[in-house]
Formats: sequence, structure tokens, C-alpha cells
Amino acid sequence: MDAKLQRRVQRYGWDRAADYYEGYWAKQLEPAQQCMLEMAALQPGEQVLDVACGTGLVTFPAAEAVGDSGHVVATDISEAMVESLQGAAQQRGLKHVTSQRMGAEDLSLEDAQFDATLCGLGLMYFPDPVESVRQMRRVLKPGGRAVAAVWGHRDRCGWAEIFPIVDSRVSTEVCPLFFQLGTGDAMRYAFEAAGFAKIDVARISTVLHYDTADDALGAAFVGGGLRGWPGRPRLLPLRRRDARGGARRVPHLDRAIPQREALRDSR
Repeated sequence: MDAKLQRRVQRYGWDRAADYYEGYWAKQLEPAQQCMLEMAALQPGEQVLDVACGTGLVTFPAAEAVGDSGHVVATDISEAMVESLQGAAQQRGLKHVTSQRMGAEDLSLEDAQFDATLCGLGLMYFPDPVESVRQMRRVLKPGGRAVAAVWGHRDRCGWAEIFPIVDSRVSTEVCPLFFQLGTGDAMRYAFEAAGFAKIDVARISTVLHYDTADDALGAAFVGGGLRGWPGRPRLLPLRRRDARGGARRVPHLDRAIPQREALRDSR
């Protein structure tokens, strides 16, 4: 797929998913995000960049770790995600958190200004992940570290058995790419190609727990960025559960995978 088109569709999909993302994914993604933050070992007063920040599931724990004396810049290709995060930051009174809509492969940021760069479960969606990692490295201070988490092997996904059915009905060159960085040493090679050394890799396996089948389908087809991809299946309307425990009907549903890989690098 053309990279420009892929970015446009990604932005559209995540814009549509923004209102539902946390309700379906906050608890389920926490193990991978926590592993990534532990590897980052953020310290009070540090300057941090969160790439593909979404609604702030990584941004806000990072902000707590660096404290008021630090600063977290959150970027995402989705305007809706960025607006959601900024609104939440204002509600929490976090003046040391700022957000900008920005593509990961062309960060409009000065060189060598961050102690740490993070990318939690976003890198595998970028058309050019190596260039994205290269950008993360460019904005790091000397001795800074970069940490990313991606989905793991496609055949280890909890929904792996349905992939052949989907593949037989939907022609797509993109979805299989989402698992490539989690296969073998692909993640390590990507960071090496971007200029990193002293690379540490940790692979974890988790189970995505959902209370009902509707919730699982909601995570797959409403709360994920694939909602914008052409050719996705159309399903009957389901009920949406939000973080406050309420529920409302939503139109359709796109993604759920129970294995990820976290990787820590230093310059």
C-alpha cells in the first residue's frame, strides 16, 4: 500500500476509535505498557517523548514518573486522540504534559532534547518503522534511551485461528504487516538499522480478558485503528462499555492480540 494512503487511513481509523479506545483497551494493554515503562526507568525531572500516544495510556504514567520538574511531549497522527489526551491532561492539572498532532516518521522536534522516547504499541502501524525509530533516536540527548512495544507473532495471537477465514474473504497487504516487528529478531534489526546499540529485548505473553463476546468484538472493530481500513467486515451494532461502567450502542466493530514485545535501547 502507498505510504501516504496508509497514513491517511490510519489517521481516519484512529480518529473514529478515539472515543472508544480506553473503554476497550486500557486494562488489556496495561501489562505490555507497564513492562515498557519499567524498561524505560524514567526519573524525576526527565524530558520524555511519547510517540503514538493515543489517549495517554503511556503518557500519564510517564508524567507521574518524571513529576512536575519533568516534561512529557505526546504526539499522535490522530487529531481526535491528541485532543482527548490534552483535555484529560487539563482536567488532571498536568501542566507538564503537552500534545501535538505529528507523524512518527517526520517529528517536527529539535535534535537531542529528550532523555527518553517511548512508543507503546504503535510502531508496527507505521509505513516506515525504521525511519520512525531513527527519528526517536535523533531527538534523544546523548546517552538517552528509546523503548517500544509491539504486537508479537501473528500465529501466537489468540485470534490466530480466524485469520485464514479473514484472509480468504478480505484482500489486504497491511494487516499481516502489523505482526512483522514482533517476529523473530525483526524488532532488534529495526533498532540496529536506525543506529541504536546496547539493545535489550523482553518478550511477554498475556491474555486479553473481556467480560462478554460483545466487548471483545468491540475492541476489535470499534476501539482499534483498523476501523478505518477498506474491506473490514461490517457487523451488527453492539453495546459499548466505557470506563465509567455505562453502556451505549455503537455501529460495528477491528483487532485483538494477546502477545507483545517490549524493547529497550540506549544510544
